[in-house]
Amino acid sequence: MFVDQIKVHARAGKGGDGSAHFHRGKFRPKGGPDGGDGGKGGDVILLADPSTDSLRNYVFNNRLFAEDGAKGGATQCTGRSGKNMTFKVPPGTLVSRITEALDEATGEIVLKYEPVADLTETNGTYILCKGGKGGKGNVHFKTSTHQAPREFTPGTPGEEGDFHFELRSIADAGFVGAPNAGKSTLLSKLSAAKPKIANYPFTTLQPMVGVVEFGENRRGTLADIPGLIEGAHENIGLGHDFLRHIMRCRILLFVVDTAGTEGRDPVADLETVRTEVALYSKELSKRPWCIIANKIDLPEAQENLVHFKERFKRIKIHPVSAETGEGLDKLKKWLDEKIGQKFEN
Repeated sequence: MFVDQIKVHARAGKGGDGSAHFHRGKFRPKGGPDGGDGGKGGDVILLADPSTDSLRNYVFNNRLFAEDGAKGGATQCTGRSGKNMTFKVPPGTLVSRITEALDEATGEIVLKYEPVADLTETNGTYILCKGGKGGKGNVHFKTSTHQAPREFTPGTPGEEGDFHFELRSIADAGFVGAPNAGKSTLLSKLSAAKPKIANYPFTTLQPMVGVVEFGENRRGTLADIPGLIEGAHENIGLGHDFLRHIMRCRILLFVVDTAGTEGRDPVADLETVRTEVALYSKELSKRPWCIIANKIDLPEAQENLVHFKERFKRIKIHPVSAETGEGLDKLKKWLDEKIGQKFEN
């Protein structure tokens, strides 16, 4: 089960109370106050772990709690600190705090999402909720005129709140297009990824990320986003939940079924998908983009390719066939120039 957004409730540990203990030692029946401080409450920590690619672990376990600190002890011993609890999330997780706000227009209470962390770095951490401080023991209240204090302070509560986790896949470039345009086949031919491929709409049910090896210690990452249809930005079809996954892509690769094998006009398909991206995010629509004219091996594709070149004169068009491999070498070379990065073995 792929889950890319979830609401959780997090609570850090409470600080331990201070102690009001008095020393009772041999030959010292009135040894005075020696109550120790309480221990610090544990933190709730998020870790961006590359070994996980979904938030499904939090579907049935959405309460993230850390351990409370222990009470202070005798002989000025500080209580044990509560254990920090670390929870793993995929790299690319955007964390927002959920608060309630009054909608002045309607007078209703609405939920407000305030981003607090963007875990894009592998193995990066973020303290979601800090543990409470331990209370002071009665030893701190001893004075020359107040030699038997019974005062102590309780530990402070740990931070607590409701949060929204939203996964946005991290990739250098992303394939977007209508269903059955051939995005998954392209990803499988260009990278080592093994997406599900079949001849029916919405084969891709979740974003897939593949690593493309360009040689000479150079590589890049490509994301395959589920097919978009008209109205995707309004929660129609499968694409509405996955548009967020192209937000991190530096380049958008619009894949088109140039042969029109689904009975649709390829130019209209591209314009529809471009419109949906723009309606979802104006910022996203301004990113660099190109057209991958797929299925060029089919006879019907040649005439449509001419129309593409007339309609999009200033846009780079890559005629390819994911099925036969035609044009993939040139596409890979172009991708190397745009997204290729050196890496260390």
